[in-house]
Amino acid sequence: MKKQTRAIRTQTKKTQYREHSTPLFLTSSFTFESAEQGKALFEETEEGNIYSRFSNPSVQEFIDKVCVLEDCEDGVATATGMAAVFASMAALLKSGDHILASRALFGSAHQIITQIISKWGITYTYLDADASEADWEAAVTPNTRMVYLETPSNPGLDLVDLEMIGRLCKKHNLIYNVDNCFASPALQNPVDFGADLVVHSATKYMDGQGRVLGGIVVGKEEYIKHIRFFCRHTGPSMAPFNAWVLSKSLETLELRMEKHCSNALTLATALEKHPDVKLVKYPFLASHPQHELAKAQMKAGGAIVTIELEGGFERVSAFMDALEIASLSSNLGDTRTIVTNPFTTTHAKLKADEKLALGITEGLIRISVGLEDIEDLIEDFTNAVEVSVKSDILE
Repeated sequence: MKKQTRAIRTQTKKTQYREHSTPLFLTSSFTFESAEQGKALFEETEEGNIYSRFSNPSVQEFIDKVCVLEDCEDGVATATGMAAVFASMAALLKSGDHILASRALFGSAHQIITQIISKWGITYTYLDADASEADWEAAVTPNTRMVYLETPSNPGLDLVDLEMIGRLCKKHNLIYNVDNCFASPALQNPVDFGADLVVHSATKYMDGQGRVLGGIVVGKEEYIKHIRFFCRHTGPSMAPFNAWVLSKSLETLELRMEKHCSNALTLATALEKHPDVKLVKYPFLASHPQHELAKAQMKAGGAIVTIELEGGFERVSAFMDALEIASLSSNLGDTRTIVTNPFTTTHAKLKADEKLALGITEGLIRISVGLEDIEDLIEDFTNAVEVSVKSDILE
């Protein structure tokens, strides 16, 4: 069976009630048939559920589905996407280790690397997303342990050559850790290029409707067992209800991503033609500097479009206030189109030089393109651009 069929048909074992839709196991703990079974479960000589901080059938079903979609051996679900990112590093790195990372990262991932694990004596080196293989090679040190990257990146939509990094990690025996949130498993599978771990904020496209928080790390069992130990004892557990919601959402992921990508490409194409839009960036636009790489490692360009307007934050503010359909929020991955200004929201805590290095200007706008009628979206965004221009002229 193909992956999509397997993911839809992966469910917890039916109960005596013969339900078609999987039930929700909303329980904090599980009982033992005997004292001997309790002993065996804690000794791990018998498999089974003990406590929902450790495992839960609803959570396990979600993990199993993501493992199918990402072609991975095992996984751990967490309360949020950032908990998954943190666990994928904290469980596997120790004092004295060195991590190589793409400079184009989400703000909180940047803070974990530079402000949190650095306190433990873990050093890091950043490289530009388009750095050459020779540049990456030169950055490897004797204590390098992991390569971490996201592609496409948030918010600049920079891409990293997954195949190239796969060669590097194999040559130097490095843990290859990829944040695949923006692409989702519907568009890209990093393990095809040698990734050992794949991280997701399930809050985004896996849910797809802005309802629940969640994160997940999937990958090779040899690494997942350490991440599971870390999460079991530090407690960033996914709630069973959230897992139940996310598991059902995965059954429509492929269909939703097809529409997201179609809308995003059409909107990006329309805005690129507008004379008052300074820049439009989208991986499947021919104008994207890494367009060929995007086509080589992604099935479609994703749901995120970034644009830049002249005039700084005042212009951005006028533009966003003029939107009638799109929501103003720092979230993304919803059925509803969302816009934000990363300079003042998601990446506000970065230093000025860090923002500059990532191309995060005052005039940058990140658009999470939803599933609304594309003609309505084009009209809404075109009108907002024109309103913002008029407000600038009137000033």
